[in-house]
Amino acid sequence: MSPTPESLRGRNPRKRIPALRNSAGRAPLPLVVTAGLVVALLLLPLAYLVIRVAGSGRALEILGESSTWRLVWNTVLLAAGVVLASVLVAVPLAWLVTRTDLPARRLWATAGALPLVIPSYVAAFCLLGFFGERGLLAEALGVERLPEVRGYWGSLIALTLATYPYVFLLTQTALRSLDPSLDEAARGLGSSSRRAFWRVTAPALRPAVGLGALLVALYTFSDFGVVSLMDYDTLTRSIYVQYRSLFDRAPAATLALLLVALTAVVLVLEYRARQRGRLYRTGPGTQRPQPVVALGRWTGPALGFCTVVVGLFLVLPAGVLGYWLARGIVNEREFTMPWGETLNSLGASGLAGAVAVLAALPIAVLALRHPSPSSRLLERLSYAGNALPGLVIALSLVFFAARYASPVYQTLALLVFAYVVRFFPQALAGVESALERVSPRYEEAARSLGRGPLQTFARVTVPLVRSGVLAGAALVFLSAMKELPATLLLRPIGFETLATEIWKLTQVGAYSQAAVPALVLIVASAPILYLISSAHRFESGQAG
Repeated sequence: MSPTPESLRGRNPRKRIPALRNSAGRAPLPLVVTAGLVVALLLLPLAYLVIRVAGSGRALEILGESSTWRLVWNTVLLAAGVVLASVLVAVPLAWLVTRTDLPARRLWATAGALPLVIPSYVAAFCLLGFFGERGLLAEALGVERLPEVRGYWGSLIALTLATYPYVFLLTQTALRSLDPSLDEAARGLGSSSRRAFWRVTAPALRPAVGLGALLVALYTFSDFGVVSLMDYDTLTRSIYVQYRSLFDRAPAATLALLLVALTAVVLVLEYRARQRGRLYRTGPGTQRPQPVVALGRWTGPALGFCTVVVGLFLVLPAGVLGYWLARGIVNEREFTMPWGETLNSLGASGLAGAVAVLAALPIAVLALRHPSPSSRLLERLSYAGNALPGLVIALSLVFFAARYASPVYQTLALLVFAYVVRFFPQALAGVESALERVSPRYEEAARSLGRGPLQTFARVTVPLVRSGVLAGAALVFLSAMKELPATLLLRPIGFETLATEIWKLTQVGAYSQAAVPALVLIVASAPILYLISSAHRFESGQAG
């Protein structure tokens, strides 16, 4: 690729090349219908909430309470803190493992993504087990108690542990897909390495980082386990408490709609940030790997940074689980390997990942290749389900399945559908992040050679976005592996997963036995992350 001076100054290529705005004219009707059907299915939980709130007539009363807006403030404050912390951890780590000569960078890349497989509630419990009152650290230091870790800061650390890999994986994908000639052209025009990074590389990473930050915010909005264990009041925690304690579900439904409103605000902010500038490849690029930056005297600090991140976010929780397991062995407790639960988790999560990326493809193509107010609205609406707690999604699907689709009630298909609704934005983020970096001119060239829309999509678009599809499927797979509330309510009778097994054992205080499925969850998910990372390295070498 030979970037123009305008592209190096961060201007939007679409203003200079009108053809890029809509590569194939009006969107094909099958594409529009498919995308509309997908979004309509994803909006079923929102429809359930609207029915509940409209039927109660108490929305204004609930919104007028000061406690409601205190919950909103707590939720926004936590989401902002987790997003900032995740970006500060993930972006430097992704750059170190993709662009530098960091020793054992493949190992650091895999270890940096592994916290994604640790359920957030397990991460919170491990942090409390280590830093909390009468925790392992207090026991090792011989003190009665340590400073309190519950509350905002404990929630922030635990949620950062569970979510920064979203930004890390998407940023890795973007860094490996960038054309090296971009940076070389900037250097050739007199820019220093630092200036070239901020003027060329950073703007090109903005879509991927923005999508990762969006996923972090939505995850934080919908999390219940961490804020419950850390005693931090948010909208989600209040929703769970009211659903369990009150027969009247109007307050909980109203608070859930507030979460949807917060999601809408975040989506608007992310979209505006993404539109500030985009860089496409306008040519095939050079067939060579990315240049490697020599760290030199910064090797020590870089290794220290990676050690702190991996130590706090992976080794510490895994170590606490290992300690509980070892203590159980010493006390001669009986352990059984959860083979059936493992197979169930892998099967249901694998189906969810495949279905989610297939459903995300038409929406991503419609939004990025045929931009219009309606296509952007469809794309934004598809994110609504991710802000809702798993319990709300499960209850809404029970409501609709019991009344209108009884044959699918308590089936694997309904459980997989719940996973897709819950984690669909993760699949869409992966696909869009890759499609953002593919120039529409490739598709225009294929169409000019007589290829039809479906042939162009299958033979040109899909191979070019393969890394993003894999990343999106991996994110959905790993998130579904650890999803608890939706699984508890929607799983078929006798269908247990690793997440439900962990929950069942921790509910009765069998922490040593719960360590077994928790560790199996980590071990079973690690190969998926390694394969995705290997695929990214292979494609970066092919794409140049």
